[in-house]
Amino acid sequence: MKSLKLILSSPRYLAPALVFASLNIWFGTWAIYIPSVKEKLAIDKADLGIAIFFLSLGVFAIFPLASTIINRLGVGRATWLGVVLASVFALFPLLASNYYVLCLALFLFGTTNGLLDIAMNTLVTEIEKEDKQNFMSAAHGFFSLGGIIVGLGSFLIPFLGNPALHMGITVVLVLATNWLYKKEYYHIKAAPVVKEPFSLKLFKPLFLLGAIGFIAMGSEGAVVDWSALYLKEVTFSPEILIGGGFLAFSATMTLGRFLGDGISQRIGSVKIVALGALIAIVGYGLVLAGHTASALIGFGFIGLGFSVMVPELFRIGGTVKGVDSSQGVAFIAGMGYTGFLSGPVILGLLAEKYQLTTSFWTLLGCAFVILLLTAILKGKGR
Repeated sequence: MKSLKLILSSPRYLAPALVFASLNIWFGTWAIYIPSVKEKLAIDKADLGIAIFFLSLGVFAIFPLASTIINRLGVGRATWLGVVLASVFALFPLLASNYYVLCLALFLFGTTNGLLDIAMNTLVTEIEKEDKQNFMSAAHGFFSLGGIIVGLGSFLIPFLGNPALHMGITVVLVLATNWLYKKEYYHIKAAPVVKEPFSLKLFKPLFLLGAIGFIAMGSEGAVVDWSALYLKEVTFSPEILIGGGFLAFSATMTLGRFLGDGISQRIGSVKIVALGALIAIVGYGLVLAGHTASALIGFGFIGLGFSVMVPELFRIGGTVKGVDSSQGVAFIAGMGYTGFLSGPVILGLLAEKYQLTTSFWTLLGCAFVILLLTAILKGKGR
């Protein structure tokens, strides 16, 4: 909890943490309305999966440019630009009048999400290096805290009855909050590094970390995009509990990330990733039991299991010798977002051809793959 106290004690650390929360508030609010968008546009699971794929295309389109944008503008200014653009384009998917407009809207939303994600993680990396303080995991805890806010807001769905209105209120409140704190980071620029030529020695650890990020963030994307539909169509959950899976997932992920910095220092990065994979495996087992109560508990276990993986990956990726922090973060983010955004597409296709439970059996198998990758990392002395 030391890193959480650090964030709450100083606007310098709170400001970027609020950006993390904001990104998940925008994205999560879109996610809880996915069933509504599916019904409104009369599309099936496969079409929905393809539409979500346009979200990933938007992210991929910005990744090659993100490092250049961040270095030219400065990481602080790039972060604020991402906040403003994400606020605007968060509204578009819920205003889509047809399937093709939805695909375009998700593409634009993806580009802004991708830029902001890389910028804010680079920002925290730079502050950590400058101040010699670790708070990356806790900052990601605020990302999960944003999910809790979204989950609680999902109880308003039956009363608001208007997805665009819900998102509009969210955008105004979140953008105003970030405006108040932007002065704390707007001036920050990444410290220059002595670059080294490309070599396999530099690439191998990044690739392994990226592979874990692909699976971990793919699992996060699956819960975000499909938990509501799973509860509705598999466990036949009442409408008021449809957002409960996302809420349970976000709550335990928040707790795990606030505790993560301290635990990681005691047992090491590789061991904490392996432990998280084991906890996630238990969670998937509970979800696949097919009952609403066990599924809600299972989503909580999954959130706890994956809570500290991504923060550890970004921290390491941003401190690789001979690589710009923005480039290291961009590589990890690129691999991770490939899972986060394209993973749900694959799951959608599997769900349409077979059934939704097949998708979650696949995710269970992926958790075992993470255990294998941690064994490889341990062998390399990470």
